[in-house]
Amino acid sequence: MNAKTFLFGAAAIAIVANPVLAQNAPQDLLPPDPAAHAKPSPVPSASPMTATGQDTEAQADHPTVEQSFTEFEQHEVVQPTYAMVANWTVLQAKALVKYAEGIGTEGLDPKDYQLDALAAAIAQGPGDALNQAASQTFDWLVEDLRDGRTPMEDRLQWFVVDPDPDRMPTGKLLAQAVKTGKIAATLHGLDPVNPDYAKLKAELAKTTDPQKRLLIRANMDRWRWLPQDLGTHYLLTNIPEYKLRLVVHNRIIKSYRAIVGKPGRTATPQLAESVEAVVFNPTWTVPQSIVQGEGLGAKVLNNPAWAKSAGYKATKGADGVTYVVQQPGANNSLGLMKLDMPNPHAIFIHDTPQRYLFNKTDRDLSHGCVRVQDARELGMTMAMLGNMTSKEDIPTIQAEVQDISTSGKYTRYPLTNPWPVYLTYFTMASDVDGKLRTFDDIYDRDAPVIASFSKPREANRARKTSEKVVPIIDDLQT
Repeated sequence: MNAKTFLFGAAAIAIVANPVLAQNAPQDLLPPDPAAHAKPSPVPSASPMTATGQDTEAQADHPTVEQSFTEFEQHEVVQPTYAMVANWTVLQAKALVKYAEGIGTEGLDPKDYQLDALAAAIAQGPGDALNQAASQTFDWLVEDLRDGRTPMEDRLQWFVVDPDPDRMPTGKLLAQAVKTGKIAATLHGLDPVNPDYAKLKAELAKTTDPQKRLLIRANMDRWRWLPQDLGTHYLLTNIPEYKLRLVVHNRIIKSYRAIVGKPGRTATPQLAESVEAVVFNPTWTVPQSIVQGEGLGAKVLNNPAWAKSAGYKATKGADGVTYVVQQPGANNSLGLMKLDMPNPHAIFIHDTPQRYLFNKTDRDLSHGCVRVQDARELGMTMAMLGNMTSKEDIPTIQAEVQDISTSGKYTRYPLTNPWPVYLTYFTMASDVDGKLRTFDDIYDRDAPVIASFSKPREANRARKTSEKVVPIIDDLQT
């Protein structure tokens, strides 16, 4: 077996030999259609009991949130100053109280939802006071369950805009819940669908240690900051774990060791982006802070032999500025592959010539980008999965990508089907073996989240961070 065949064989194993992929139809190997990905998950079929013991939600099959929105679009809802208000029955309001009293199972606190005021309104019977109180409690529960309770200013270096409020607007959820009487089921249907959320919830139920409970709650809330469903196909880096994983149908097809940013200014931010292309044999345009500030430009121009051995080429622009580009090769600071995922932070996933660093336990070593082990294998796999329309495409793409990756020439290989990629920060999560464990809080991001739980709940929270974007200007070898 020659080197080329071995390299590609390692990449193709994730597609052909993996039983998860082999058992699915060709179209199931592709990223989901964005419109289809936006569909909410079904409301669970469980039938929670109301405070009176009456099963007001018992049906064999609950409608999906989306179906309910369509069916009950015309339900009477009026718009007051703060939020949507519906006409509640006492029985429905009692079911809401029962659900809110048990919200601790979701890592939230009943005291945040004005249950005393709601109880007083229930005692008065149907009317405006009940409609206002119950609607507000319901609205606040929706916001915290769907979007997370943590205010934006306590989500350090969080640059993801959650699409769920657009997919599942509060007013439509309210109309659906009151029209159907499925109060608890509608709220339960907002839980993140990733299996890790359920694992954290189960761990919370059996844990009595106060500090551990706070850590679990913080990481449960982080799942709510993300889209409810990450999709059927994606790349996910858990920064404190120093791992990147390729996931299909909630199964890890392959995991890779990763190097992430150093704490401080070059810490890797939390992002949700899309891989648009694989760049084989990348070049590296050296930032002017190094070309001029550190004198690299003059060194390259004055020492051609050294520049050639290091792979640097320098040119002078019409403006008199020296520009330096490191050419493709074994010494290139980006290695042999990078995943192109355009974003204002200039963060991407790439190879490194210093592969010995992957043997370190603590791998917060980069200038912000994510360096990944076996990067060329990952690039080949992504090139195939991002462009195949059927399994019959594999030989053709295989031959093309194999030649490109070993050509030594810069090549940007676009993906017909861009892949979602999530850079996340979970300090308690499943490891690549599926075991729930804790990871070091390398960027000290836990404390603000945990502290926010003891502060008054913040209504009308911002959906976008006001935190300044700090572009990564380089990713030099460590």
